[in-house]
Amino acid sequence: MAKTIHIDVVSAEEAIYSGEAEFVVLPGEVGELGIYPQHTPLITRIKPGAVRIQPAAGGEEQLIFVAGGILEVQPKVITVLADTAIRGQDLDEAKALEAQKRAEEARRSARDKQEVAAVEAELATLAAQLAAIRKLRGRK
Repeated sequence: MAKTIHIDVVSAEEAIYSGEAEFVVLPGEVGELGIYPQHTPLITRIKPGAVRIQPAAGGEEQLIFVAGGILEVQPKVITVLADTAIRGQDLDEAKALEAQKRAEEARRSARDKQEVAAVEAELATLAAQLAAIRKLRGRK
């Protein structure tokens, strides 16, 4: 039997995923992280992007979009505390594109540096969400 690691992905609203995995990939603050069972303990921030989970026993890879948060890795468990988390099948490209259009309009009308920075952060999150949607669509 292959070694596995337990993973929990939670947001402020709900528990998104809980189960055993053979491998997990997620967007760390300084680059993509690949985590196998018995990984060295680690705590880091994560940036907006896709968490990819290869479930134990060879199930279909799960994709979850996270809009940032905190990652904690222990040898037998991974915990993702996401600011926002959306299951891959629940991602809506039309909604994301509309939100991106509104954010671009807000950027054009922004009056100060703080407002511009907030809109830029929102645009980065939306770009990551659209990339996750396209990645998921490409696998089907």
